[in-house]
Amino acid sequence: MTYQPSSTTADPWPRSEPPTLTPGAEQRELRSAVRGLLTKHSDVDSTRDIAETEPGFSRDLWGRLVDEMSVAALAVPESNGGLGYGTVELGIILEECGRSLICEPVLSSAIVGTQALLLGAADAAVAPLLAQAMDDGLVVAVSTLDPTHDELRAEKTDGQWSLAGRATHVVAGNAADVVVVSADAPDGRRIFAAGTEATSRIDRKVIDPTRRQTDIVFEGVSALPLIGPDDIEAFRTRIADLTTLALACENTGMTDRLLELTLAHVVTREQFGRPIGSFQAIKHRLADLLMTLERARSASRYASAVFADDPDDARLAVAVAGAVCSDAAIEAASEAIQLHGGVGFTWEHPVHSYFRRALGNEALQGDSRSHRARIAELIGI
Repeated sequence: MTYQPSSTTADPWPRSEPPTLTPGAEQRELRSAVRGLLTKHSDVDSTRDIAETEPGFSRDLWGRLVDEMSVAALAVPESNGGLGYGTVELGIILEECGRSLICEPVLSSAIVGTQALLLGAADAAVAPLLAQAMDDGLVVAVSTLDPTHDELRAEKTDGQWSLAGRATHVVAGNAADVVVVSADAPDGRRIFAAGTEATSRIDRKVIDPTRRQTDIVFEGVSALPLIGPDDIEAFRTRIADLTTLALACENTGMTDRLLELTLAHVVTREQFGRPIGSFQAIKHRLADLLMTLERARSASRYASAVFADDPDDARLAVAVAGAVCSDAAIEAASEAIQLHGGVGFTWEHPVHSYFRRALGNEALQGDSRSHRARIAELIGI
């Protein structure tokens, strides 16, 4: 696949209802398989313990996700060695990862990292990296691609590019084998893929310790060019949209699980001799939370289906999903903490970890206000 950015569409609205919006038997089987694997091999307590180790995730579970679920190859075209599915299937995986709150680099490497390499696969030298990411669990991290964060310079000597400088706030950068960055080159800003063996790394303190961020320092590190100056803005937009969509799907899964945890608590916790879930005030709050979950599901799954048809037509749907699902995760976590009572406010309780992940996701790709500003821009108001 060679990346061919589309011209900006004058009309941002999706053309029609996407055919993949309604899940079929294959999608249901995929969800069941992923949920079964994550239920067996991951829970919030183990996630928090593993996140404090190196590399910050379970190599065993990551290997199972790559080998058994093909998470990195799922949305790569068959012509590039993948399975040829799309963002609908990726959305299912991300919802389940959000439910389990895993710290394995599914979002950063299997989704965003693999797709970033795919967009630059016109260079034959990139193909081996893409194959390793799909088949061997090579961890690919993508920086913010923001010039104010990626303070990198690229030089070309005897036909070989090298990088010097620092990329900051790289998700899963502590364990990355390859990192995709933007750097200033003599002919303009470019996108590169670089190995991390000769780099130094500095972990950042973040609100969500289960999703680590790292600064990576390059000093004359060899790099492969992915995208040239003419296409860099289209590339950055595509990656930003994909990341927003991925986080929306993850937030939907988190909202679903938080509602489950809260329901399980209110039907067993008693006050005045009866379950607190029988109180009218609690029922109303749970009903509101269910409506919030359904809005998030509708927004994220619709955006996934539209993106699968045409990413350039999906910008409005993605922005809506970003706003709706970000609000949903924050609301669900806040309600879960309050309805669990005093125990919900403690760091030891699982809902606290979901709350931190929801706040961390806001920091990664913007809060609902920034997504609504994007909506206003797209529809011209």
